[in-house]
Amino acid sequence: MSPAIAKPLLSDLVAQSPQVPLSHVRPVGDRPDLVNVDHDSGSGIPLIDLKQLDGPDRRKVVEAIGSACETDGFFMVRNHGIPEAVVEGMLRVSREFFHLPESERLKCYSDDPKKAIRLSTSFNVRTEKVSNWRDFLRLHCFPLENFVDQWPSNPASFRQVVSTYSTEARVLALRLLEAISESLGLERGHMVAAMGRQAQHMAVNYYPPCPQPELTYGLPGHKDPNAVTLLLQDGVSGLQVQRNGRWVAVNPVPDALVINIGDQIQALSNDRYKSVLHRVIVNSESERISVPTFYCPSPDAVIEPADALVDGDHRLAYRPFTYQAYYDEFWNMGLQSASCLDRFRPIDQRAD
Repeated sequence: MSPAIAKPLLSDLVAQSPQVPLSHVRPVGDRPDLVNVDHDSGSGIPLIDLKQLDGPDRRKVVEAIGSACETDGFFMVRNHGIPEAVVEGMLRVSREFFHLPESERLKCYSDDPKKAIRLSTSFNVRTEKVSNWRDFLRLHCFPLENFVDQWPSNPASFRQVVSTYSTEARVLALRLLEAISESLGLERGHMVAAMGRQAQHMAVNYYPPCPQPELTYGLPGHKDPNAVTLLLQDGVSGLQVQRNGRWVAVNPVPDALVINIGDQIQALSNDRYKSVLHRVIVNSESERISVPTFYCPSPDAVIEPADALVDGDHRLAYRPFTYQAYYDEFWNMGLQSASCLDRFRPIDQRAD
């Protein structure tokens, strides 16, 4: 891929200008209010210890996960089972990749969202009018053997380290999906089965220091289109979640991962559990690395709730749809709208 591209990576823009380029400046009414944010730990999202998820106190952990899915849509987990060395390795090779010379990184560049492995910037440079303060490396990683040979080979340890992390993340995602199923009163394997052959991908996000963070977003407010997201982040804050109409900072907790449910769990739970708005803000002092793992239904999976979740008090919230149909809609809308799930409601339930 030639380095002569229409949308250079952020590292190039940062080197060229001490100010945020106009291409990244949000309209006045659409800028992050960095003052009115709750930073108090008492207003944060739940922190759940998974140590007993496979022990005698499983029911208590399952209930805690269900409560978090119902009230917050976000929670943190510790004792999650991914070895510390694997987590540290994932953050290390992520940082090493984004510290490579830009000419080396651009070998992975593409603005084609259909490519399974690609480096890009912002969110969708083909359609958006204002760019976000983010570069990202998108990696499909399940089935692993179908994709690993397409991943970057520089840094030299990248493929091995990321393979190990993605495999561990999948194990955790399946455990969480089983717990979510149980919390809804369903069979343990229901959610996993409902997702068909399943898919998994991750985004290695790089947010460089921003000279004017009040003018732009790392990512604006949005909801995740997938089933469940497992977020690994370094020690730099940036993630914020909307709670009771206010933005709440989700400050990193050592050895903990952030978990959030996406639109597919909202649909599969028949609106019992809610996918929640979240955003990423940037800062002028430090770069930030985050690695969300997105666990998804397979494209042909038909998304509809279990019969047990539809009754006289809970009518069917969404018409059945394939994940491919949903994702196509999501990508076409981009981040101009918080969620496109309402488009799949029965006509008599649509807000519009």
